Amino acid sequence: MVFALILVHNHPSGDPTPSNADVQMTRQIVDTAKPLGIEVHDHLVVGKGRHASFRSMGLL
Repeated sequence: MVFALILVHNHPSGDPTPSNADVQMTRQIVDTAKPLGIEVHDHLVVGKGRHASFRSMGLL
């Protein structure tokens, strides 16, 4: 069995650019999930009709 996550959260400011805290938290989740056999496919940040994908940005 394969387990995977897609993380999603919003930025109320409307700017979906990942913050340093977003990047650090995502790295912690990836590092914690990996030994459990869980893959993080992407982390999306949503804001005012736009989104940012960590995978597309090379952050994953």
